[in-house]
Amino acid sequence: MTTILLARHGQASFGQKNYDKLSELGSMQAQMLGQHYATTQRRIDAIFSGSLERQKDSARHFWESYQTSINHNGNDNAPLLAALDINDPDSYIIPQFDEFNHKDVLVKSDPTFASRSAIAIEIAKAEVPARRLAELFDLAMQRWHAGDNDHDYLESWSQFNSRTQQALEQIRTQVTSLNLDRHSTVLVFTSGGVIAAITAQLLQQGSQTAYQLNKSLVNTGVTSLTLKDQSTRLMSLNEYSHLFADGKRFVTWR
Repeated sequence: MTTILLARHGQASFGQKNYDKLSELGSMQAQMLGQHYATTQRRIDAIFSGSLERQKDSARHFWESYQTSINHNGNDNAPLLAALDINDPDSYIIPQFDEFNHKDVLVKSDPTFASRSAIAIEIAKAEVPARRLAELFDLAMQRWHAGDNDHDYLESWSQFNSRTQQALEQIRTQVTSLNLDRHSTVLVFTSGGVIAAITAQLLQQGSQTAYQLNKSLVNTGVTSLTLKDQSTRLMSLNEYSHLFADGKRFVTWR
């Protein structure tokens, strides 16, 4: 069986002008996962990523930390990792693993949110602006998942859900093209919405289950699947013990 590890990206810049950027903590989270896999000799045969910056940068920080940790430990028997060439995006980027367009989901939830300034004015009214933004986004997500207004969105929930299933097929194709054996492990850096959609499908559940799962997924938390022939099985969900190396402060959900 081939093992697929779906890792959520590190903490992004929620509430900032450019969300698609790892925070300093997000970079550290990806490094901690790399160090954890190196010290526990977790064999990784290939790494892939969606095309978003927070996904690609998580893969890069993981890779650099993994290599450094193996070299530091001086273990000649450490597992070898297939090289990740950051300068060759075609070799590791699979766009089907991109997250849904969260800006579109938020803006389409209320006509008054048509501009960034309108959203800023709304959240500025709150005693805790970040909390108000989270509340607005939660309401927007409920509307998107409900499926009653699919024509409003650049990508509806059902379209996004179909895309995540295509992402899994892309991994199957990559496993074959790389001639990986049936005991190989592939690591993919993606986002919470993608992982939640794939997991809900494997559990034979719908959009509301995916919505609830998405809210619980931790930054750099890892969900494990196995591929065997045409069968895919869920083995574990949202594993993030690597973040406790220096205390719970590294556990985040954004």
